[in-house]
This record gives sequence, structure tokens and C-alpha cells, in this order.
Amino acid sequence: MKKYAIPAILFLFIALCLNVFGQTTSYPFAVKKSGKGKQAIIFIPGFASSGDVWDETRTKFEKDYTCYTLTMAGFAGIPPQDDPTFKKWMEGIAAYIKDNRIEKPILVGHSMGGVLTMAIAAEYPDLPAKIVVVDALPCLAAMMTPSFQSKENVDCSAAIEQMTAMPADKFMEMQQGAISRLLADTAKRQTVVNWSMLSDRKTFAAMYCDFSNTDLREKISHIKCPNLILLESYFAYMKPNIEAQYKNLPGSNLQYANKGLHFIMYDDTDWYLKQLNQFLTAR
Repeated sequence: MKKYAIPAILFLFIALCLNVFGQTTSYPFAVKKSGKGKQAIIFIPGFASSGDVWDETRTKFEKDYTCYTLTMAGFAGIPPQDDPTFKKWMEGIAAYIKDNRIEKPILVGHSMGGVLTMAIAAEYPDLPAKIVVVDALPCLAAMMTPSFQSKENVDCSAAIEQMTAMPADKFMEMQQGAISRLLADTAKRQTVVNWSMLSDRKTFAAMYCDFSNTDLREKISHIKCPNLILLESYFAYMKPNIEAQYKNLPGSNLQYANKGLHFIMYDDTDWYLKQLNQFLTAR
């Protein structure tokens, strides 16, 4: 019997390792799960934002839905991962949905999270039940450069070097200057700036560069599920350009906020929650 003892123990050890480590998958985000509803909602925050940006939204819906609130790796204090890219993040969210057998979730994304939402729905058309995009465009760069074309392999090294070398006080100054153009609610501004300050600077630079090279204007034609596109009030003055961005989205449902800026969930809360509730409960 003794001659079989060591191989048997070794076999059990290997089996245990396969069982434990085989279940451990690294995703490019942290996730908080709440609520117990049959229908799942996955909340994806915007650039350098914490999943806490969805706190008020989640509170309204978690009594009827199971909510998965993400914060992307390297943002708002979440440890970074090596070589982040928009594609890796898109694939990582899709893998999480599949691995955890989340059946037909509703994807809700703000800003870059909204573009990730569209990318997932275009790449995996049968994965989501519905999508909600909060103030995002298929190709932001094309709004400033109409002739914009994304590059096959964009080099982000210069952006990373510049951003990582920037002193903390200068970075803070840059973020405080930017937030006044993104968020009208002054009580929330420092919270959003703090998320940026807690973000990994290399991830910040790499993802800003890579995201700026993203163009989904053609790809959104593959989206099958119902959509709700919530846009900031200023975009109502640019409807031809906005609608051109979304012309390939089947059944595009564009709604413009009444007031405020980019963070619609803070700046036009009542309108935003009404739109979201009507869309989520529609059959």
C-alpha cells in the first residue's frame, strides 16, 4: 500500500490546485454585487471614475435587480494591471458575464463606460438584453476631427511618459480645470477629481490614448438589442453631428437632457432616472 501513497497524495494535490486555481480568473476591474432581482444590470463607470458614480442609480434599482457595479483596474484606487487596452477591458467584461452565467444582463455605461457598453453589444450581439449609454459617442475624436481614422497600432508611449512625469499638483490642477466643463453640480466636483487623483497615472495615460483612437461608428450596426442613448443638454445643439455618429445603430433611441453637463446622473437626476426606469421596465 505504501508504494501508492505518494502518487495518491500528489494526485489529490494536483486535483486541488486545478480546482482552486482553475476557478480564479483575473478580470480588469473590481466588482460589487448587490440586490437579488432576477434581471441583472451591469454598471460600467466612465474614464478614471469609481463605480460609486452609480450609487444613487443603484439604490433606485437594486430592490428589483441584481446589480454588478464595476470599477476598472487602475482607476479610483483599484490596483492596475499590465498593458491595459480598450479591447482587453471590453473582452474582460464579456468574459465575466459568460463565466458567471449572467443571463442577458442590461449594460449601463457612462462616458468611456458607455463606449465599452456599445463595443460589447456590437462584438457579442446576443449577450445583453438591453443597453443604456450615458453621454458617450461611438467616436469622440470625430467630433473634433471629422476626417478622423483610427490607427491599427497606436503608440501611447509618449502620452504615458508625459503623464507619469507630471507633478501631482499639476495633475490636480489639470483635473480641477477639466471638471468644470464636465460637471455642473459643484458639490460633486471634488469627489470626481479625487477619483482621478487615486488613479494609476500609467493606466490613465494609456487608456486615454487608446480610447481616443476608438471608432465604433461602423461596428454599432451589429448591435441587436434595444438601446437608450442619454446625451447631455449641449448636444441638442449639435443634433446633425450626433445623429450622424449613431446613424448605423439599429433603432437608435437618442434622448437629450434638459440641463447640466457630462455627468447627467448628477446634473439632471430626475430626468435621468425617469428615462432609465421607463426603458428598463418596458417590454
